[in-house]
Amino acid sequence: MRLSRRTASASLAVALVLTLAYEAVPHARVPADERESADPFGAACRIRVTGSKVTAYCHNPYPETDRVSLHVECARWWDIDTDSSPVEAGPAQTVRLTGRCWKEVGDVWISHRRGS
Repeated sequence: MRLSRRTASASLAVALVLTLAYEAVPHARVPADERESADPFGAACRIRVTGSKVTAYCHNPYPETDRVSLHVECARWWDIDTDSSPVEAGPAQTVRLTGRCWKEVGDVWISHRRGS
C-alpha cells in the first residue's frame, strides 16, 4: 500500500505542528508546595526534543542550590521511561541533562528540589 503525496504531505505537516506546539508548552519551574515560600527559587530550564533524544539546560540565577532531575516518558508502551539522578545547579550555574527513548518521546518534564 502506497501513500499518496497528498497524504504524506498532510501527515508531515501535522507532525511538524505537534512538534512545534510541544516546544511552546510552558514547564513549571517549582512545585506548588515550594512556591509559597517568599525566597525566590528554581532554575529556569529549556527542553529540546530531537527525535528520540531529549536535552535540557537548566540555569539557576538564585543564591540557593536547586537539585534538578529530568523525567522522560516514552510514547510507546514497551519503551522504558527514565528519571535522571538529581543534579545540583548551584548559584549562577547551568547544568545539562540528557535522556532518550528507543522510539518517540511522549512527555518530558523537570523536577526541582532545594539543595542541602
